[in-house]
Amino acid sequence: MRAKYVLSEVLVGLWRNLTMTIAMIVTMAVSLTMVGASYVGFKQVGQMEDFYYAKLEVSVFLVDTITEDQRSGLDSQLRADPLIREVLYESKDLAYANFKRIFSDAPDLVNSVKPGDLPESFRLKLKDPTQFGEVFTRYNGTPGIDQIVDQRNLLDRIFKIFDTFQLIILVVAGIMAFAALLLVGNMIQVAAFNKRREVAVMKLVGASNWFIQAPFVLEAVFAGIAGALIAFGLMAASKAFLIDGDLSSLTEYLTVVKWSTIFWTLPIMLGVGTFVSSVTAWVTLRFYLRV
Repeated sequence: MRAKYVLSEVLVGLWRNLTMTIAMIVTMAVSLTMVGASYVGFKQVGQMEDFYYAKLEVSVFLVDTITEDQRSGLDSQLRADPLIREVLYESKDLAYANFKRIFSDAPDLVNSVKPGDLPESFRLKLKDPTQFGEVFTRYNGTPGIDQIVDQRNLLDRIFKIFDTFQLIILVVAGIMAFAALLLVGNMIQVAAFNKRREVAVMKLVGASNWFIQAPFVLEAVFAGIAGALIAFGLMAASKAFLIDGDLSSLTEYLTVVKWSTIFWTLPIMLGVGTFVSSVTAWVTLRFYLRV
């Protein structure tokens, strides 16, 4: 009987403040979508770091005046180095062939470069990409070497841009979450004001604080759950129609967003939405509802 009464009061309260309920659900949905997007972003950046760092190469460019003995000795030294997993020698002709393949869409640029203009080099794959500093110190200044370049420096700059976008998403999510908190608090205050006489009577007949507060808290929890479900629907739709649709061509450069990652956003958003709405409702009741 008590559960039936509480449920009926929740439904009546939601319908009585329908406009505010819709506004709160929409705000919760937007803020939780940002939370879900942040989670997916962090997961993808981590996967991309693992994916690209595993493919990183250290380029050891050689001077044009290097002798055959210097080249042979350097090749043997690199292959025997315990920090290096793989060594690939790139001659001038091979470097030019790769250059033409990479810049095939820019014929003017290709025609402006001659085979002899590109330096020969050794392409190194390290067992641990973070040990570039040790490799650089060991070989920098070696006769025959002109320059040592670590591709990780470029990737670090790219990932810093990704981190900035993640931070922006988190800030927007925080702002929307604050707006949701205000809406939850306002809805609870309005509902408590409309039922102030009923609350007073219930208190006089000995109703417990929990029994009086339960309908208000459940109204807020309902809005949080509804917002989380809508947010998950938006995440799933983005995956199906945007990521796997219009942006599918970018998978050549970006790691694929897995459905398992999208599904994990549902419990996260449900947990955040339920916790935020219930705690906000409870705190609001403590301040504005004298029971």
